[in-house]
Amino acid sequence: MIQFEQIISSLTNEEITRQILAQLPESIAETYLTGAAIDSRQVIPGALFVAMGGERTDGHQFIANAFNSGAHLALIEKEIPDFPILDLRTGSWNQTTIHASLPFCLRVDRSLHALQKIAANWRDVLRLRTIGITGSVGKSSTKELIAGVLSQKFLVLKNHGNLNNEIGLPLTLMQAGLGHQRAVLEMGFYVPGEIRQLCEIARPSVGVVTNIGTVHAERAGSREIIARGKAELIESLPPDGVAILNIDDPLVKEMARLSKARVIYYGTDPAAELRATAVEGLGLSGLRMELQYNSESHRMEIPILGRHSVHTVLRAAAVALAEGLTWQEIEQGLLQSQSQLRMATTRAFNGALILDDSYNAAPESTMAALDLLAEVHPGTHRHIAVLGEMYELGQYEYQGHQQVGIRAAQTCQVLIAVGDRSKIIAEAAVQSGMKPQAIHWMATVQEAIEFLKSSLQETDVILIKGSHGLRMDRITWALETTL
Repeated sequence: MIQFEQIISSLTNEEITRQILAQLPESIAETYLTGAAIDSRQVIPGALFVAMGGERTDGHQFIANAFNSGAHLALIEKEIPDFPILDLRTGSWNQTTIHASLPFCLRVDRSLHALQKIAANWRDVLRLRTIGITGSVGKSSTKELIAGVLSQKFLVLKNHGNLNNEIGLPLTLMQAGLGHQRAVLEMGFYVPGEIRQLCEIARPSVGVVTNIGTVHAERAGSREIIARGKAELIESLPPDGVAILNIDDPLVKEMARLSKARVIYYGTDPAAELRATAVEGLGLSGLRMELQYNSESHRMEIPILGRHSVHTVLRAAAVALAEGLTWQEIEQGLLQSQSQLRMATTRAFNGALILDDSYNAAPESTMAALDLLAEVHPGTHRHIAVLGEMYELGQYEYQGHQQVGIRAAQTCQVLIAVGDRSKIIAEAAVQSGMKPQAIHWMATVQEAIEFLKSSLQETDVILIKGSHGLRMDRITWALETTL
């Protein structure tokens, strides 16, 4: 837990820090904070509340709520009446400040920038070794699996949910305690420069790049521009760091030339330092594979779904090797990890098996999910793919939906396409040989629900996947509910 004194020294020069601390009783200077929050509803006693202005909601309106919930301090960037304020820009107090009492506000130029400085300083104080992860698909599952494996040897901090941006990452670092030894941090990307900024805060020693796909191309541009943005993680690594790169993705493989750090290539290519061979999909039972590292070979059976998860396993193993874990610790971590974050299995009202991967969708992840669908009860059950349109593909919109349609024709017996863009999926499936009567286009999620309720059979296996904005999870919820 970070001390008040450390926050002051993070945000002020040495002279102002001394001036402030001279006015404070020792009990205040040595006060510990329990973390940070930007939402007053998430404040816990002893926290730092970060008030930021926004287009819809201004955090400064909720300072009283935060203090009532037990926040010790609030970072503010606006003048707020009726609250004691210490102006960190000058080291001066306003007239209502009671020096010996918490809570009070800390006035800064930009609350977000202050939060980032505090988080970076706190990481330095802890000497916390961090692992950064980026890529177009598979960041979250990679983060979870790496954290699970490293937990065999270290106390590990990781960012939860989608706290992977310029706000979420520093909030995560603020949760670090004196006992944490490693931080596994997913780093999101929308535009060039963003990951470099995250690296300035987190200062990763190990960098992992999963792949370069088309997700966010609408905002970022081409795959080459996306690759350039992701490569900022590799460029930011120190000379004694480790870059862990996917040799099977040409754009990722090329990042090695940008690195000052040692490079570990992973993948299925024979040239990879760490590679997977003899991969066998076991449906819902997981994967069987052989991991080869230099002259060593390790046969494993892991309860992780889908052949596409081979690369996730390799990433976790590569990080663990870089961090000094033994193969026994790596295998134990892989066996124990619950890394299937978003794909869940459940049953419909009539007993049909649902593979719910509705959280989000990109062409690469959708094709991987279709491959898993084909592995579950092959030849004995009808496979139904319910695929929603995919957003933010930019110039790859037509190509991405077309690729998914081609793969759907190869992996399922019934295709239900949802949303305007999904017409491309349906058309590509027909062109790839799927019978038109096996394809059903629906304008809305509700139409898909009604169709499935009337046509679903007890032995069906159904995959549900689409962009988050479609809320395809409503289909799962509706089918789980008894008619």
